[in-house]
Amino acid sequence: MSQFTNEDEALLQSMLRQLLQSVKEKITGAPSVECAEEILLHLEETDENFHNYEFVKYLRQYINNTLGSVIEEESEKCTSIQNQTEVSGYDTLVQHVTKKTRESKQYREMMHALKNVMMVVVESLINKFEEDRMCNKELDSKTKKKCQSDYYTDNYSDSDSSFNQSYTFMSQEQLQLLVEKLDPIQPKEVRQEALQMLCLAPPSDVLNSECWPNLRKHLMMSLSDPDAIFSEKVLRFYAKTFSSSPFNMTREVYTSLAQHLELYFLSGEYSLRISSGLDVSNADVNHILKKVRLLNEYQKEAPSSWIRYPEKYMEEVVESTLSLLSVKHDPNHPASPDFLSPICFLALLDIKAVWFKKWTHAHYSRTVILRLLEKKYKSLINAAVQQCFDYFEFCKAAVGKTSRVNDFSQQHSCNEQKFFYTGSDLQYICFVHSLCLLGRLLIYKQGRNLFPVQLKNKKDCVSLTDLLVLFTQLIYYSPSYSKEALTAHTDSYSPASLVMEILQVFCDQTGCAADCLYTDEVMDALLDPLQSLLNGTEVYINCPETTLIDLADILARIAAAEDGLSVLLYGGNKNCAKENSPTAVHVIVQFTKKLLHDDISLLSGSELLQVVKGAFIFVCRQMYRTCEGLQMLIPYGLHESIGEAWKKASLLSERATGADSTSSISLDSKNILLWEETLLDALLNFSATPKGLFLLHSTGAMSDCVSFMFNSLSKKHQQTNEREEFGNGVIVAQMATTPAAAVALQSSGFIKAFVAELWALLECGKDDVRITQPKSTPVDAIDQSCQKSFLYLINLLTYPAVFELLSKQDIPNKPMYSHREVPTDIINIIDRIIILNSEAKIHSLFNYEQSHVFGLRLLNVLCCELDTLLLLETQYKVSEVLLTAQKENVTEASEGPGEFIIDSLSVERNHILVRINLIGGPRERILPLRALDKGNDPYPWPMFSSFPLPKCYLAEAPRKDDFGQDKDLDKLLSILQNPEEQTEWAEICRRQFCKIMKTRPDIISGAILAELIEKFVLRLSESRSNCYFSKGRYEATDADMKKESLSSVQQLGIEMTVRYGKYLNLLKEHAENELCFVLLNCEQFLKQQQRTVVSSLRCLQGRYAGYDWFASSVFLIMSGDGEKTLTFLQQFSHLLVSAFLWIPRLHMSMHLPITTVESGIHPVYFCSAHYIEMLLKAELPLVFAAFHMSAFTPSQICLQWITQCFWNYMDWSEICHYIATCIFLGPDYQVYMCISVFRHLQQDILKHTEAQDLQVFLKEEALHGFRVSDYLEYMESLELIYRPALMKDMRNIKVQNT
Repeated sequence: MSQFTNEDEALLQSMLRQLLQSVKEKITGAPSVECAEEILLHLEETDENFHNYEFVKYLRQYINNTLGSVIEEESEKCTSIQNQTEVSGYDTLVQHVTKKTRESKQYREMMHALKNVMMVVVESLINKFEEDRMCNKELDSKTKKKCQSDYYTDNYSDSDSSFNQSYTFMSQEQLQLLVEKLDPIQPKEVRQEALQMLCLAPPSDVLNSECWPNLRKHLMMSLSDPDAIFSEKVLRFYAKTFSSSPFNMTREVYTSLAQHLELYFLSGEYSLRISSGLDVSNADVNHILKKVRLLNEYQKEAPSSWIRYPEKYMEEVVESTLSLLSVKHDPNHPASPDFLSPICFLALLDIKAVWFKKWTHAHYSRTVILRLLEKKYKSLINAAVQQCFDYFEFCKAAVGKTSRVNDFSQQHSCNEQKFFYTGSDLQYICFVHSLCLLGRLLIYKQGRNLFPVQLKNKKDCVSLTDLLVLFTQLIYYSPSYSKEALTAHTDSYSPASLVMEILQVFCDQTGCAADCLYTDEVMDALLDPLQSLLNGTEVYINCPETTLIDLADILARIAAAEDGLSVLLYGGNKNCAKENSPTAVHVIVQFTKKLLHDDISLLSGSELLQVVKGAFIFVCRQMYRTCEGLQMLIPYGLHESIGEAWKKASLLSERATGADSTSSISLDSKNILLWEETLLDALLNFSATPKGLFLLHSTGAMSDCVSFMFNSLSKKHQQTNEREEFGNGVIVAQMATTPAAAVALQSSGFIKAFVAELWALLECGKDDVRITQPKSTPVDAIDQSCQKSFLYLINLLTYPAVFELLSKQDIPNKPMYSHREVPTDIINIIDRIIILNSEAKIHSLFNYEQSHVFGLRLLNVLCCELDTLLLLETQYKVSEVLLTAQKENVTEASEGPGEFIIDSLSVERNHILVRINLIGGPRERILPLRALDKGNDPYPWPMFSSFPLPKCYLAEAPRKDDFGQDKDLDKLLSILQNPEEQTEWAEICRRQFCKIMKTRPDIISGAILAELIEKFVLRLSESRSNCYFSKGRYEATDADMKKESLSSVQQLGIEMTVRYGKYLNLLKEHAENELCFVLLNCEQFLKQQQRTVVSSLRCLQGRYAGYDWFASSVFLIMSGDGEKTLTFLQQFSHLLVSAFLWIPRLHMSMHLPITTVESGIHPVYFCSAHYIEMLLKAELPLVFAAFHMSAFTPSQICLQWITQCFWNYMDWSEICHYIATCIFLGPDYQVYMCISVFRHLQQDILKHTEAQDLQVFLKEEALHGFRVSDYLEYMESLELIYRPALMKDMRNIKVQNT
């Protein structure tokens, strides 16, 4: 059926006519021919009856008959070939068959035949249409005239006016005739008739015609026709063209309209002045506004389509607009300053410059606009800046007057129609438009590059900073309005609200904020009202409460950004602070304190006083949430002021709730409760940093803050009914590192709720949803749904928290457990999923294997903290439980013991048993993997069910190297032998020590190391100036020793230490007795310097809660010599460095303030760990960000490292270098050491942050490849920058609330 007969042609013509009639409504409703074509091309997608049309059925049958055999043949070829999934680059069989079919001879012949027949059919239809049209010409003409009168009654700019009407298609000759009739020299009646016919023609045909240039001229002249009706009809044609034609055509119409307006404003007939006001009901004014409105509507719509066309089209529109808006009188003209320019009319219609916002939104158009502004139309920017300065001068002149400066912004918010605008109204409208335009312009770098600008009435150029200072001053110099007016209208046009919108956007844009806001001049402008109120000088602020709230909002946004915070803390130029001028932070915190003490007379009695207080507390909060910000705020005691305010508010709320207990809570009571919550929230945020948490404890509000945090979380959970991350992870991680906060988390119900939430994920909740909707079987050791809870639990269970929550707590070990029995605290979690030592526990779990693996993984992480390991081992015999489980997990054998069953649980238990029974760094012990290998031997690691461990887990013991003579070492020993012969001997020793560490670090070990630190500490302790702690004499007697006995934790610690020492070949037999002697004497010696404390904290109810890892390290360095160790420790205890290296040294020490002792927080946490976080943010911002994203804190892991002297994390040689470095170079090197470790781990930290297991990695993994000597130079560079501040704080640990 490749050829068509005459009958086929007639049939096709009939079917095609039927199709066109069916879609007639869609085609006639199209705004242009191009749109009609698009409708037909996509008819199958839009018409549900498409496949029912006879024309479509005919074509489908014709294609099937012609190509059916080709398609079948190709399909058979493809399916017969095996693995033929990709043929000729195509992915599917269908695509391949389609391609082959289209390449076939039959397809080409079919398309050729179809084209020929359809050309004949379409030509016949067109001829038939022309005949019908000529016959009905008169009837059509009458109908069109009637329709015209209906169309012209609509508003000219309504886009609907161009739709739903018929078009008259015209030839070029007919259009040429219309152009001639529209010539202004023709009679009025002829021109009107021609215009009516023109309105009926498709706009696309008119704009594409050859006669358009002439028609454009005639239409431009017609817009100025004295006959208003006629010119308005021309405007209607423009409006219809805008709404129904593509951008490449409408740009011609737009530029002609803009050019017409430009000529009109420059003509002598235009004479409107700003001072005379503007009556919009006047016909001439109304006509101008209609033209400008049409332009403005097009300005807002054009950006959505102009990117699809050549840039020159868009540039024509932009340039014609800027040219129009730049129109002004000759400067020498007497009325020039009073000229009512085109931009004033545009501002009336688009007061917030939405058109400019849309034009600059995309880079495509923004580049062109800003380039033109810079090269040709900078006068527009100058005029906008001038408007802002003029209005500001007007406001300043009106300060102190009782009348309002301008009521327009309030009137504009009302719904009443306004017909007359006074001169001041017009000036204000132009000012708002200019302000919004400039606000948008300054967002972009190229826009900011347009500054400085030169104004006529100013000698100096106006810089970007000058303009921002002006914006800031507008906030507090702008007119004031009643509170009702300010709260009733959200879309306010007051200068303050407009400037606030602009500055808020600036704060969110990093580059913009840096260029515009982060300068000393802008900061001074923001702080000027605060400084005046602090100094008690006269200050002119309109509506002081709202102004101060606005200023606080901007300051808080600035403080939220890193660079902004730096400006507030150190000034715009960090390296060159202004003399005798405090930085912003000092002004803000002083003002906040005055507010809290109700010491601002201007605000006394104000209803919004508490809102103002809350706003400025929030600014301070943004700063003290960071380590560097808190350091600046500490001298002001802001935490004490907020704490006092909270205590007062707490008393008031108790009275208020008591008084309102019988009835609904009054508004005053609600305000008091809200104020109390604001203060608690402010106090809670102190706990974001180690030192801040220490300060929070001193306020006595710890428990209340934790309860507030938990209650807020509970309310949010009830409202959203979603499982979100349980609380603020960083704050909880900080709190868990201190005993008092851990107890508060327990007593508030926080831990109970978290445990219940965890149990719902692991096993089941209180509802039955999980029974009817079972979870999918996990494929990971810890299911993804439980991962966050697992990490959260790790954050929570630091040793201080574990000791407070578990010390002297027995495992329940019930004979029976219900399936619905939900654990309530940590001891229950240990009982139910870690220590599964009974059938009852196993049978009580729905998901035994998954839950137990979760528990074992948790146990593995907890045991990485050696003090926690000792506690769990002594209280719950963890090793024994695990060995028993391994012993029972064997196959049955007829003879001898069975083989261990290798499953997920036995692999986990094997790993934990090796970890908890071996001490050593990365090269000193071998931990079995927890994954199976491929092949015949999936798990090559030997399992065991009794001690000792298989030897394969013990790495080869390090050899004792014999070092030859070293002149640098000899020199160092010589200086230490006779220090009095050298002036500044200590500094010389330090330099010599550094030299040896950089060249031959391995020589500083064994007996040499012992001699070095022994002599160096002896010489330092002999000098009173080097002794930070007072000297005391101590001699242990046998009687004293008999009274004391070591705790089970200490005994187990001694066993582990001796086992490690023997592995290192440092200890001999009977070393346990020597170490026992050392620990008992140390405890007795330190007890003489302890104070009596009455506290509910378990860690303060007797001896030091953990094991003395530092004393044990020194014992190993001294090769097990108890006398030498004890002597060294006694001398060492006088030095400041002992406070930070030897953790038990300051346990309940009389050398610390009583509040510090009662808090149970060690100086290593609130001093060393605080500075570690501070330096980490400055030196390794990516690592700091990784911690923040993981809801983990550097202080927690560093406290763990430091407490156990890096045991299990470093090899013994590196531990010795760590201790020696801190002793020789100073306690601040403890901080630099941790920063060096983080630098070494940076790539791993980033990788594990992405994998969402950073906490697990840092706690479980040893520091592979880290050598102290490799980072000594880096640490020295840190010392040069940070030592003064760090050492000052370290020396101040004796001072109250440091």
